[in-house]
Amino acid sequence: MNTIQSDNYPIYFENSIDELANFVKQGHYSRFFILTDENTAEHCLPLVKSKIEDQDNFDIIEINAGEESKDIDFCIGVWKMLIDFGADRKSLLINLGGGVISDLGGFAASTFKRGIDFVHVPTTLLSQVDASVGGKTGIDIDSIKNIIGTFTQPKAVFIELGFLDTLPPRQILSGLAEMLKHGLIQDAAYWHQLKASDLTKPSAELVHRSVAIKNKITIEDPHEKGIRKALNFGHTIGHAVETWSLINDKDHLSHGEAIAIGMICEAYLAHKKTNLPAGDLQEITATLNSLYPRYTIEESSFDTLFEYMKKDKKNQSGNINCTLLTNIGVCNIDNICTEAELRDSLLYYINL
Repeated sequence: MNTIQSDNYPIYFENSIDELANFVKQGHYSRFFILTDENTAEHCLPLVKSKIEDQDNFDIIEINAGEESKDIDFCIGVWKMLIDFGADRKSLLINLGGGVISDLGGFAASTFKRGIDFVHVPTTLLSQVDASVGGKTGIDIDSIKNIIGTFTQPKAVFIELGFLDTLPPRQILSGLAEMLKHGLIQDAAYWHQLKASDLTKPSAELVHRSVAIKNKITIEDPHEKGIRKALNFGHTIGHAVETWSLINDKDHLSHGEAIAIGMICEAYLAHKKTNLPAGDLQEITATLNSLYPRYTIEESSFDTLFEYMKKDKKNQSGNINCTLLTNIGVCNIDNICTEAELRDSLLYYINL
């Protein structure tokens, strides 16, 4: 797998942890810190430590795993640990974990002492193909996803595909939703390649292709003024359903499970608003329904879901904004959707 060059930083696929060790040694950092959670501390940290065992100028910062940790209180905890460990502006933060670690760690680093260097070592499929690439950092407030954050690029990304072997099937499916989205918004051939593949363990080739698609879009539009909005397909409704589940369900939806629901609903909206062919809608619906478990959405929750959607950072002048498809592989950004239209799309999912 070739190294992908992003916006002034490399994304490594081969010998990535060796490359990380070289990066740390050559960076001449005063100190470096590894942000992790209990899962990656057990399954992934030992490999990283084995490559930097000759270094003595680092400390470990461990937080709880899960979306619940991606809030201001945990961020303050990271900042305080950096202060206690003597971090200065020449320090480096290594974000070793999934999407929560990437988003929270990137935000903490980009704001600590007005910004210190950070790199991502994504350990889940979701973080490898999504959160670690593109320079978005963020935390949640009141369960509103990524409402506070910055656009700050990492110094490098190190994708170790072997880490995927430590994941349960549900986590693979969560990342797969973003890969399917990449095909739907920009590459119909890739969508069909995914459909024909063993998706219980996506190949290195498929992961590399997804990273390349996202990287191309984010280089073209780093601050989400135009085409980068394509990456929001499925996320207006999906984030609202995810927030509902986080608040109300003991075993809440994963990000990918919620985005799969959002993509079905927003494909229906696309059929109604941007002329997505009926055959494409049926293909998207059937594919996602075959991969992801059904989730019960009650009509009594619709008004609350609309309130979540109204707080979405992608909105314009208080109007709910969706990215929709015109065909599989072709997207259309900035579509204002009414509550009546959104209600119909949720009913489409409910009545499948």
